[in-house]
Amino acid sequence: MPRTQVYEAVTERLEILDTEGAVDDALMPEIDPERIQGLYRDMVRMRTFDDKALKLQRQGRMGTWPPIKGQEAIQAGVALAMTEKDWLIPSFRDHGSMILHGVPLHQVYAYWVGDERGSCFPEGVRCFPVAVPVGSQWQHGAGVGLSLKLRGEDAVAVTFGGDGSTSEGDFHEGLNCAAVLGAKAVFVIQNNQWAISVPLHQQTAAETLAQKAHGYGLPGIQVDGNDVFAVYVAAEEAIERARSGGGPTLIEAVTYRLGDHTTADDASRYRTDEELEKWEGRDPILRLRRYLVAKGLWDDEREAALVEEARTWIDAEIKVLEDMTPQQPQEIFTSMYAEMPPHLEEQMQSLVEEVQS
Repeated sequence: MPRTQVYEAVTERLEILDTEGAVDDALMPEIDPERIQGLYRDMVRMRTFDDKALKLQRQGRMGTWPPIKGQEAIQAGVALAMTEKDWLIPSFRDHGSMILHGVPLHQVYAYWVGDERGSCFPEGVRCFPVAVPVGSQWQHGAGVGLSLKLRGEDAVAVTFGGDGSTSEGDFHEGLNCAAVLGAKAVFVIQNNQWAISVPLHQQTAAETLAQKAHGYGLPGIQVDGNDVFAVYVAAEEAIERARSGGGPTLIEAVTYRLGDHTTADDASRYRTDEELEKWEGRDPILRLRRYLVAKGLWDDEREAALVEEARTWIDAEIKVLEDMTPQQPQEIFTSMYAEMPPHLEEQMQSLVEEVQS
């Protein structure tokens, strides 16, 4: 019998906004100018609270912090495509996504201070706690997406992860399960080129991460992750596909981590200044600002007002954080179970007695 071709796949890449702020009019989505200004505002606020968190950590007021500098367009673009009904399943570098989905900044900060209340979100905010184990959230997203399908809810589970997490078994299991069971899910890879100190070419031999979708039988697309319009278009298409019962989608957003992996890292030990400089020229915030200025939608006066507004907001949230009543030692037990097992009740009581003695 002759050899025959049984499958052929093409992976698309989407770019709309170039580094100089010009757009491809044929691909540009219809977004109200005020909403575009809102996207820029969201991204600047992210950059500002990220920078403040680094300072808090250096001052000893925060345990550690994973910076998001350079990845703001992905989190803002996807958030614009989501609704309050949708579930957000974040990784440890999705502070911007969490805030745009309704989590207060002081709670985001609280988590990294080491306060469990940083995971106790306001009623109605559909967001999972931060997933620090690399890749575990892919399975969570598949499970939530399947639950939404079985319940018949008009909602979608949107899961974020980094390029490094695609080397974990959880990634394969989560996407395979979601595809087979038709989960109402969208999976977003923030490909920032580095898994701590491991470069992408040591993570995969594939040309793209988006093409991995074909192995699971679901759509996959690569987008310029520093182009907020491309991110929004890809996310909106994927979310609406899942919402209407068309199954999950994998989005690879190509970007760059302009900061260190965390405040415990020194990226200068494994990447070059030339590489960093190249990606700084593709800064997503600078790119969007150039677009707004060219359209007459932004100027220096608005920029100064935005920066001041962001700093005032951040200072107020830090005050809320630092005015919180200190946690009691027994609270390490109280958030684990709806009804605490007897052996933990005993351990908690022993701890209370020890602290009080």
